[in-house]
Amino acid sequence: MHSHIEALKQLFKQYTGKEVSSIVPLAPSGSDRIYYRLSAQGHSIIGTYNNDKKENQAFIIFSEHFAKQGFKVPLVYLHDEKNDVYLQTDLGDLSLFGMLAEEGLSPDVRKLYREVVKQLPGLQTANASGFNYDICYPRHAFDRQSMAWDLNYFKYYFAKLSGIGFDEQALEDDFDTLTAFLLESPADTILLRDFQSRNIMITGGEPHFIDFQGARKGPLPYDLASLLYDAKANLPDAFREELLDLYLSVLGEQKNQDTGNFNRHFYGFVLIRILQALGAYGYRGFYQGKKLFLQSIPYALANLKKVLNHHHPPVSIPELDKLLLKMAESDILASKTHSGLKVSIQSFSFKEGIPRDEGEHGGGFVFDCRALPNPGRLEAFKDLTGNDEAVKSFLAARPEPATFLSGVYLLVDQAVENYLSRGFTSLTVSFGCTGGQHRSVYCAAQLSSHLNMKYNLTTVPVHLMKDKWIKSN
Repeated sequence: MHSHIEALKQLFKQYTGKEVSSIVPLAPSGSDRIYYRLSAQGHSIIGTYNNDKKENQAFIIFSEHFAKQGFKVPLVYLHDEKNDVYLQTDLGDLSLFGMLAEEGLSPDVRKLYREVVKQLPGLQTANASGFNYDICYPRHAFDRQSMAWDLNYFKYYFAKLSGIGFDEQALEDDFDTLTAFLLESPADTILLRDFQSRNIMITGGEPHFIDFQGARKGPLPYDLASLLYDAKANLPDAFREELLDLYLSVLGEQKNQDTGNFNRHFYGFVLIRILQALGAYGYRGFYQGKKLFLQSIPYALANLKKVLNHHHPPVSIPELDKLLLKMAESDILASKTHSGLKVSIQSFSFKEGIPRDEGEHGGGFVFDCRALPNPGRLEAFKDLTGNDEAVKSFLAARPEPATFLSGVYLLVDQAVENYLSRGFTSLTVSFGCTGGQHRSVYCAAQLSSHLNMKYNLTTVPVHLMKDKWIKSN
């Protein structure tokens, strides 16, 4: 057993006085940190292993800083510096991105985004002068050197691996121009660095903030750019504009904050943030072969195209413009980012029997929907299907389908991510109910929307009983 797991168990016993009864690894993220959920009767704690001691120190001290300012962040209970492990608050498994993937921009999701945006200026400015910038890692500020790292990350791990040619000296000249423009923006507040929907946990209906170990001194626009142009969140432009206006309204209530300067530089920071993200996707996806990260690239490129066409920063960067627009329209790049995974989703009737899986790997899932409330027993829905709004509203208003589908998402997401990482090309998911007309049809459509949103997998449910529906859509 890994020594860090033993160290975490010892730390858990030291803190709780109890032996660990369960230790479950959590899904890997884009970092090299490893997370576990450690449990015993009455206790659930997240254990973290990270052999980067400076990064651990930054997270622990920053967590204390934000907590003292009244913000909801994970608390670090105990730290074993020698073994590079620590215990922190278990905030559950639901992130803002997870809610968005499951519900779309529902009223609850919109409300949470607004609350996050209202809190962001406070996070960035709360006792900013008392923030310990000396321990920021790997850099004390988002300065010229930090920008050069991000731009070169994009150049070497994305642009050069994309198969699209460019004039390297001209691109470096544009990098210099963009950097000089961004350095005009005041940079005397806290930049959280990775402020995106995956790093906002929803606990008790409220947002909690995680993964701020990369915080440093920097300009205000960067974090809002990270949130609004988070690639796979794919927020509609109108909602982005609403949240931008809301942020500026809250910021304007604070003293000594220049909203005019913020507006002038905002889309420049959107641009460099997207370039940094593309570098990360290229490094994890092209270089390390983690294909799940490639799924974010089309969204990031679409965002770049919108920024360049509609919100271009007030600087001349012709080679970068040309390269990015080529990327956004490149068939070569599209083929590299296409996962090749086809998820077949179908609904059926148990009266006719479970359908054969024709997928390449001969496996997949069969889910039994017969324990869910049955709209087909009600006269008003008898001639309708799970694709009709009345039936969808009936099922969405009851708790059982949501609970059922949350379990489905958990299992199918795990398979999809594993299949993407291994280069598999097919997965079949089947939903059965009594007649194959209401519940199974509804669940197939819900899973299809979920996968389309979360993984950019184009799925169209096949309803095997459609020719026997009382009414065909």
